[in-house]
Amino acid sequence: MVGMAYASVPLYKAFCQLTGFDGTVRKAEAAPDQVLDQKLTIRFDANVRDLPWTFTAEQTSQTIKIGQTGLAYFKVTNNGTRPVTGRAVYNVVPESAGAYFQKLECFCFSDQTIPAGTTIEFPVVYFVDPEYAKDFETKTKGEVTLSYTFFPAVGGGAEAKTAQAAPSKHPSALGGTARAGL
Repeated sequence: MVGMAYASVPLYKAFCQLTGFDGTVRKAEAAPDQVLDQKLTIRFDANVRDLPWTFTAEQTSQTIKIGQTGLAYFKVTNNGTRPVTGRAVYNVVPESAGAYFQKLECFCFSDQTIPAGTTIEFPVVYFVDPEYAKDFETKTKGEVTLSYTFFPAVGGGAEAKTAQAAPSKHPSALGGTARAGL
C-alpha cells in the first residue's frame, strides 16, 4: 500500500499532463497549422511560496487568436544571499481549458536555480488548440488565466538548470536583467 501511494503522485501528474485534467497545461511539440479568427484573452498570474523570490509576469494579459502562438515573459528575482532552486507548477482557469492550452517552451518544465541577487526573465511560448472553439464547455469562454506558483525544488537533482543570461531581442528588455533563452 505504501508503494502504491508513493507511485500515485507521479502517475496522477502524468495523467493530468497527458489529458489536461484539473487545468493542467500540456507540453506540445509543434504549434497547430490552423489559426482561427476567434480571439481569447490570456491572463497571467505569478505567485511564490516559501522562497526568497519576487516573481511577476511582465504583462497582465495578451489577446491572441485561437491557434496562434503567443509569447509571454515572467521575471524572477532571488532576494536571498545564496543560490536557490525552485520549480514552478502551473494550471489554467477555467479547468476545461487545460486540455487545449499547450506550451512549446516553458521554465516550468524543469527546476530553476537562481543565483543570489539575480533577476532572470523567462519566456513562455504557448498556444490554444483550435479544438477549444468546438468544445461545448470552452467555446463560449473568451478568457483563460495561466497561473504559476514557484515552490522550493525537492532535491534539485539532475533536472535542475542554473538560469543563465541569454541575448534578448524582446523590445521591453530591462537593463540589469538577464533573460533565459528559448
